[in-house]
Amino acid sequence: MNLSIVVVGLSVTSSWGNGHATTYRALIEALARRGHHVTFLERDVAWYREHRDLTKPDSWTVEIYQSLKDIPRRFGQLIRSADLVIIGSYVPDGIAISEWITRQARGITAFYDIDTPVTLARIDQGLDYLSAAMIPRFDLYLSFAGGPVPDMIEERYGSPLARVLYCSADTDTYKPQHAQTKWALGYLGTYSEDRQPVLEQLMLLPARTLSSEQFAVAGAQYPAHIAWPDNVTRIEHLPPNRHPAFYAEQRFALNATRADMRVLGFSPSVRLFEAAACGTPVISDRWPGLETIFEPSREILLASSPRDVIEILRDMPEERRRDIAENARRRVLADHTSNHRARQLEAYYGEASARRRRKSARLPASQPAQVAEL
Repeated sequence: MNLSIVVVGLSVTSSWGNGHATTYRALIEALARRGHHVTFLERDVAWYREHRDLTKPDSWTVEIYQSLKDIPRRFGQLIRSADLVIIGSYVPDGIAISEWITRQARGITAFYDIDTPVTLARIDQGLDYLSAAMIPRFDLYLSFAGGPVPDMIEERYGSPLARVLYCSADTDTYKPQHAQTKWALGYLGTYSEDRQPVLEQLMLLPARTLSSEQFAVAGAQYPAHIAWPDNVTRIEHLPPNRHPAFYAEQRFALNATRADMRVLGFSPSVRLFEAAACGTPVISDRWPGLETIFEPSREILLASSPRDVIEILRDMPEERRRDIAENARRRVLADHTSNHRARQLEAYYGEASARRRRKSARLPASQPAQVAEL
């Protein structure tokens, strides 16, 4: 099966201030290795243009467009003839593009929600990139949240087929490196107001207590008013090719979860998989469903308070630290690589195609024009 796939996404060219780019890159690279032809369409946005960190891909295509009108004008035939057309969350003018794609694409259409907890928490109040009325029009809803969430999307919003598609780690890029340890604990992530209290509790307060240890926070958009302890190194932005070295320089990596993700649960961050793939043990805040991704105490360490983090950093034997890191890396290699996600997407495409064929077979033969319009 060699598919023609079009992805309309927030950004693949720049990882600055977003987690979408590395997720898209890992998945698309895996799809291309499996023989699929992938074209990514990205709106030309100033803050991503100024921070592009993607090396020109050899096996797939990126197209930058300027405005909504470019979608039908430049890419109309490409979208109409594609086997699979995916639009992601937070795409500018996402609702209008989705309206057009679901009317014009002859292949399977999918919404890839890289922000499912945020989407479900706010869709009834109104979003710029998706409306509740659009969900039933997609053949497939790809959810970043697993557990009971896909069933809920089908039942509450009328999706004909909702399936989990977690993020992943590209293990060609994210793998262990030899480096001198610089930091007891590191964190990689863009600033988010609702995530900052977790960072304060599980990173900054332990740093103030363990003044002889060194810590690091890498990520963009942190406000100037944050009072960083003297032993916390701030790195404004790290491109993905420097992530593995950053993880290698930490004894532990921190995972801090946004509020909507903690409430909904079953929503692992891409950083969880990337840190584990690099052989760095992860300390995470608690949220429902985490135990379905990594086994607590064996593959990941959980913390609810500064004291929990302090005890781990101060008291954990080195042999146990390494065992947890190795167990987590094995879990990623077994279940959470980008190749796993590519195979899952192929299977979901097959499900959606079979469902469409069954639906078409039930329609009266006298309605070909209406089928084409739908």
